[in-house]
Amino acid sequence: MSRDSAIDRVSDYFDTGKFQSELAELVAYPTESQKSDSGPELYRYLQEAMQPRLETAGFACEIFDNPAPNGGPLLVGERIEGDDLPTILTYGHGDVIRAQTDQWRDGLHPFELVAEGDRLYGRGTADNKGQHLINIAALETVLAERGRLGFNVKIVIEMSEETGSAGLPEFFTLQRERLSADVLIASDGPRLQPDTPTMFMGSRGGVSFDLSLDLRDGAHHSGNWGGLLADPAMILAHALATITDVRGQIQIKEWRPTSLTDDIRAALKDLPVSEGDGPEVNEDWGEEGLTPAERAYGWNSFAVLAMTSGVPDAPVNAISSSARATCQLRYVVGTEPEDILPALRRHLDRHGYEAVKITPHDRGFFRATRLNPDHPWVGYVRDSLTRTAGKSPHVLPNLAGSLPNDSFADILGLPTVWVPHSYRGCSQHAPNEHVLRPLCRDALRVMAGLFWDIGEVPTPG
Repeated sequence: MSRDSAIDRVSDYFDTGKFQSELAELVAYPTESQKSDSGPELYRYLQEAMQPRLETAGFACEIFDNPAPNGGPLLVGERIEGDDLPTILTYGHGDVIRAQTDQWRDGLHPFELVAEGDRLYGRGTADNKGQHLINIAALETVLAERGRLGFNVKIVIEMSEETGSAGLPEFFTLQRERLSADVLIASDGPRLQPDTPTMFMGSRGGVSFDLSLDLRDGAHHSGNWGGLLADPAMILAHALATITDVRGQIQIKEWRPTSLTDDIRAALKDLPVSEGDGPEVNEDWGEEGLTPAERAYGWNSFAVLAMTSGVPDAPVNAISSSARATCQLRYVVGTEPEDILPALRRHLDRHGYEAVKITPHDRGFFRATRLNPDHPWVGYVRDSLTRTAGKSPHVLPNLAGSLPNDSFADILGLPTVWVPHSYRGCSQHAPNEHVLRPLCRDALRVMAGLFWDIGEVPTPG
């Protein structure tokens, strides 16, 4: 009975193919929360895949209806070994984005796990079924090796993360006492490099909205009316061009954060961003004077996600009547969320675009959060990962993307440490989603080591 034997045991779990077969079972549930008729599958995942397994590991489980009418169910599990022991809260989400079945390449299907070399393909392999399977398996391994965990664990599995975690803040408010813990340790998102563990302690927030301009009823012949009728696409393009300059630097002062302090810069120094899979980083894009890591993790970014005017797939010789752009701001701590869209309204009005309408999206989004990199729990997890991996992990103040960390940090009041088990080239939210087999094996080992340590090495008070 030792730390090394627990890590060897979880390595055998992977090497014998059991991890792959269990991940295949989870992937087979078509848990697309963005589909209005997905409710039965969302419940089935919790009732059939999660609850029996957790109960076998000694968790008392309960499945709850979501307090939000558009939200999926939630599972809460508790394994309490002693009132004097530290309590860890962990989390995962079993819902996935739309399958996009017809866009996967030949030989692949979103709800069938396919192994090709070092890749395991399937919807949810990276986001997030594979990640919470790794953590549950690591807990089971420590329990099997030591006969007990040596700490208390509470787990939340939600089924609405891909629709903005509808109802999660309300549920956490109602269940605040039940979900009390010393720290959140959970997994989502990518490593910076596949062969090196990553930690992050928060995430950027996000706001998405439409900018639209509707000038008249119907389109009109461009020969007869060109030069006489205002073009809504041209006007909207000019309005968008006032939000950033030509290299994407944000021009709305309220959207420029104040939180890229010296300690955050120090934490981001030398972190890899442009290495490995994915497109080449444009050095001449974004805020001038910032490193790529500072732009991705310490600053705000504005993007136009889509634009339409007329009929793009079948254009005709006509002046359009309207134009629309779907936009998004990813923002860090130091940006006032309630003032993001009012500030945009003021900005557009100052530049003469009063007619451009701002329509917030109904989809919920998460607020920006960040835990100080000097927090004791950060050091504790970092030391454990280093001991297992034989190298220091990459430590990010916050993820560049968004996840529901605000519910854990702001409602439950927990320090939050995320240890992701995917990588940036995993095609998350796209066709051909996959995980890397070597990364999964490594993740099982570092999590088994971490959970072993929490039951043995004194934790932050």
